[in-house]
Amino acid sequence: MFKKYEEFPLLYLASLKYFHNIVPVKLYHAYNGLNMFTLAENQSHSTSPTWVPMEVVNNVTEFIFLGLSQDPGMQLMFFALFLLFYFMIMAGNLLILLTVFSDPRLHTPMYFFLSNLSFVDVAYSSATAPKMIADFISEKKTISYWGCVTQMFTFHFFGCAEIFVLTVMAFDRYAAICKPLHYTTIMSANVCSVLASLSWLGALGHSFVQTFLTFQLPFCNAQVIDHYFCDVHPVLKLACADTTLVNMLVIANSGLISLGCFLILLASYTGILFSLRKQSAESRRKALSTCGSHLTVVTFFFVPCIFIYLRPSTTFPLDKAVSVFYTTITPMLNPLIYTLRNGDVKNAMKWLWNRKISLKEKQKG
Repeated sequence: MFKKYEEFPLLYLASLKYFHNIVPVKLYHAYNGLNMFTLAENQSHSTSPTWVPMEVVNNVTEFIFLGLSQDPGMQLMFFALFLLFYFMIMAGNLLILLTVFSDPRLHTPMYFFLSNLSFVDVAYSSATAPKMIADFISEKKTISYWGCVTQMFTFHFFGCAEIFVLTVMAFDRYAAICKPLHYTTIMSANVCSVLASLSWLGALGHSFVQTFLTFQLPFCNAQVIDHYFCDVHPVLKLACADTTLVNMLVIANSGLISLGCFLILLASYTGILFSLRKQSAESRRKALSTCGSHLTVVTFFFVPCIFIYLRPSTTFPLDKAVSVFYTTITPMLNPLIYTLRNGDVKNAMKWLWNRKISLKEKQKG
């Protein structure tokens, strides 16, 4: 019929893709720009085409970040600013971890989950901040393909863990305020361990699905990510395939988790507010102080997450600023919020400081 295999119509190529899963060698040369096939040359020099199984070819070995700004002056300012932010994140959250572990009076469910949150904040910010800070003083902001995979996995793993830990903390406060007589039974050591383990396992499952959905797609030639780290929506824009189904699954995986946990949090605090009406003024003040700090953290974290992930795969100029807020600003503010509004933590830090000073004086004596 056709003297040359290059003359096969593209429609026939598509039919071979879906019904035979094989294509002729010379068609590969005709449609090489599609990057759809892995083919072998026919070594027999016969007039018949060589047929081989079809595979997805990935041409991208690295990605390039556009970052927060292209202006050299702004980049230097951002370098100093975000380096300070990262130092505050590390110092504040590690101080909370040290305080909780050192003071036996804080070995309660509330502070057990607070220590989990502090550890998550350290790891969560470390998934993006060091690379972002280094890129501010780098001429070429690149990341390898597998580095991008790793960054996306760790970012979503610790981000989802934070969502689940915050939700469990809300349940803990609900049990403490609304069911005080049964609190020690409801939030026993075993229950706390199970809730923490489920939070981490749920985050692991979420991150694996999110990363797999993104990187099972082919990436042909586009390399420039309009962001400062590898997140789902900016990376999906580079895929050379239809991403409609993947976008829907991403919304279901990330957006609905954020929205669902946020609604559970609101329900928990609504129940707390109703129960406070029957308690004394002093009890209401103490409960509102504890819950107020938690609600502040929840608002700072969940609202930006819902804005980013509970929508189709579209990007806006505001996205990078919003991402900075929940990847860097919130982990930095969490220790300040919990220490400034929590008398127990402040007293424990004072006790830890006085203990350190007394030990030094004994060593000198």
